Amino acid sequence: MTFFSLILALLLEQRCPLPYARWIARPASAASVWLERRLNAGGGRQGGAAVLIVFLPVLLLVSLVVFLLAPYPFLALAVNVIVLYFTMGFRQFSHFYTDIQLALSLEDTARARDLLSAWKKETDQETPSASASSARPSPTAEGAEFSRSDIVRQAIETALVASHQHVFAVIFWFAVLPGPLGAALYRLAQLLAWNWRGHGEFGVFAARVFWALDWLPARVTAIVFAIVGNFEDAVDAWRQEARRAFSSQTRIVLSSGFGALGIPPSVPAPQGDVSERAGKEHVLGVESMQSAVGLVWRAIALWLSLLLLLGLARLAG
Repeated sequence: MTFFSLILALLLEQRCPLPYARWIARPASAASVWLERRLNAGGGRQGGAAVLIVFLPVLLLVSLVVFLLAPYPFLALAVNVIVLYFTMGFRQFSHFYTDIQLALSLEDTARARDLLSAWKKETDQETPSASASSARPSPTAEGAEFSRSDIVRQAIETALVASHQHVFAVIFWFAVLPGPLGAALYRLAQLLAWNWRGHGEFGVFAARVFWALDWLPARVTAIVFAIVGNFEDAVDAWRQEARRAFSSQTRIVLSSGFGALGIPPSVPAPQGDVSERAGKEHVLGVESMQSAVGLVWRAIALWLSLLLLLGLARLAG
């Protein structure tokens, strides 16, 4: 059931891409703002209560649906596909990546820069590249000298983070929890954490919930990237990242992803690391973007293969 649900959801999303910003991000943002204005009294308890108000009805509803549809596998399959369609997918961000790649192939750096800025604004995703290295300009920074290599690196960064948050982490929780429960809870946690950032204590609990739900999937994604890519470089990059004083889930995914692609880290390695690659900037080209696409698809293939084998083993048992 898990394997076929994922296959059908991916095929549906490839055939009819979901306008994520219109149907998910913006309505979730409006609902989050509405709830925050009514519950935010400046304390963390109100933030925890708000998260429970959102989570508990979804938890109860999905659990009830899973229970009621247990005798009807085809209906259960349809529900799984629908929930996955709204919580997982490539096409909601891949057109930006493809357009940036095409613009760079045509030597249109200005258009590629504009597309990257629009992508970051629409997906509401912060990649750590700009904040992690003061030497790298932001695509929206006025007067910044934003090179082709910078555009390629940030496009790959944004794509790897998006593939983790919108595909691999969703697959992980869908496989771990019954029915579509895991996929729905992960997406809710990600949306609440993002929309309530910057709201002081009120948003702390939502951020912690998402951190907890993303902790294991981020490391599984890093392992998968290492397996389907350059294993030695991916593990070495992950090791360097682990030695930093603070390492977010996003950095772990990116360190392994870039290592799997054979691209050195974009930020200086921890003090005392004498690796020649530490902190060294590589000039990246369009071919690096194509390599990143291949890495993501190989990771998807590995996930589906593992789920198929687990399903066959369950049937055989």
